[in-house]
Amino acid sequence: MINVLVADDELPAVQELAFLLGKDDRIGTIHRASSGAAALRALEAETVDAVFLDIHMPAVSGLDIARVISRSSRPPAVVFVTADEDCALEAFELAAVDYLLKPVRAERLARSVGRICELLKDGAEPPELITVDLGGTTKMIRRDDVTYVQAQGDYARLHTAEASYLIRVPLADLEQQWAQAGFIRTHRSYLISLKHVTHMKLAAARPSVTVVGAELSISRRHLPSVREKLEATRIRPQT
Repeated sequence: MINVLVADDELPAVQELAFLLGKDDRIGTIHRASSGAAALRALEAETVDAVFLDIHMPAVSGLDIARVISRSSRPPAVVFVTADEDCALEAFELAAVDYLLKPVRAERLARSVGRICELLKDGAEPPELITVDLGGTTKMIRRDDVTYVQAQGDYARLHTAEASYLIRVPLADLEQQWAQAGFIRTHRSYLISLKHVTHMKLAAARPSVTVVGAELSISRRHLPSVREKLEATRIRPQT
């Protein structure tokens, strides 16, 4: 069970987020704070695994609280909850686990709780973050949210469940850099994340892989390496 602190200077926002968190079986005690100062007092008095912080609070902001938390020997996980996208870069520089935009959707909140659970596991590593540009706005996305990558000349398009982002990095470079993170080349145009694969057709006349609803071709050149990778990850009975 994860004990959390919800901090927002608007009481209805605190109540709404606490209500949504309370419906999640993974959440234990929910502490509430209606100001940054109250949040700091709660962090000193209570054992908290994660904090959900509004960014724009008077006097002591969510970013101020995150800076204090970062100096702790055992800092809780930080999730920012805000109506403002402009602080995302600074938020992730403070090692935020997630960045939720208001109004918060229940399914999106559940994903944040899942990420906190992953981070709290023994030996868990912080997520790899990628800087992307979208409509003139700089945004940070998690590499483990990328379902597949599509080559577009000297660029690569990163696909997630919610959107796609163009970065100026060749697909071949990402293939090398992300191999240890579970990404494999299936085609000259595609690099896929094995964790997001839902279906594969390897014996068909036209082999393909389905990644979160997108059916992508597997080329003859890459088919042997795809088979080898799948064989290496197959679970076998103990002898």
